Amino acid sequence: MTAATTQTHGLSRRPPADHPGRAILVMIVSTLLFSVLWTCVKILSQRYSVYEVTFFRNLFAIPPVVVMMLGQRGWRLVRTRSILSHLWRAVVGVTGMTLGFLAYHLMPLADAVAISFMSPLVVTALSVPMLHEKVGIHRWSAVIVGFAGVLVIVNPGHEMLTPGVIVAISAAVASAVSMVTIRQLGHSDRPLTIVFYFTVFSTLLTALPLPFLWTTPSGWDWALLLLMGTTGGVGQFFMTRAFSLAPAAVISPFNYAGLLWATLAGWLVWGYFPPAQMFAGAAIVIASGLYILYRETYKRAAAARARA
Repeated sequence: MTAATTQTHGLSRRPPADHPGRAILVMIVSTLLFSVLWTCVKILSQRYSVYEVTFFRNLFAIPPVVVMMLGQRGWRLVRTRSILSHLWRAVVGVTGMTLGFLAYHLMPLADAVAISFMSPLVVTALSVPMLHEKVGIHRWSAVIVGFAGVLVIVNPGHEMLTPGVIVAISAAVASAVSMVTIRQLGHSDRPLTIVFYFTVFSTLLTALPLPFLWTTPSGWDWALLLLMGTTGGVGQFFMTRAFSLAPAAVISPFNYAGLLWATLAGWLVWGYFPPAQMFAGAAIVIASGLYILYRETYKRAAAARARA
């Protein structure tokens, strides 16, 4: 997934309520909404510049974000300690989103989504130089195994470094850098403040090249553009809501349901069903990501017990 999916981990600062059943259902709905977004992106990118598609994705996501803000602390959430940090986070996030959308255009949807799951592994690797965190042998081992899973997905020796693969991996790395910036911003600003500024700045940044790349949408494409942006914004809301209803360790595994939806969309719309090695590689990447999540959850629980 791109910036719009995995980056919402930990968006709620309040202790999560214990509603796992409802949280899981909300999380699965969010992955379904994101799969609609991905499908719209792949269709629209055949006729419009990826920059224009990214612009409308962010523009039409603003209303749902505003609704989320009004439902909590209102416009007080606009206050921030570092507007430049939000601008940098938007630059990195837009880069990851644009590359991700380009990957959907260049390769089968399920394959691109599967490669995007390497982002949490890259976050673990980047947390050492960027966040000065200590990463032990368990998490480093999971990262190495996860990257091996990516190699299985891209099928080494068989047109391994295709443009689509290169773009998809670059998108995952850029999204990981964006996740790290969210961790940094989370020390000073509230989650919805981060989401709000990202959506606004991303809209402005993707509007810059439009005078040179603009193609006026026609007919039903306007409906697809609106559907794309709305499902992105509402999907963000549902994912945020899921993490407020139950702990991340309960919810995060269901984020990978997006691969099933992407596979189904690819089969129904384009008649493409991924080969066996894609599912095998995706299983390795997902297992590695879940193991890292388990280790982080275990360490937090142990630290909490030690303080008690």
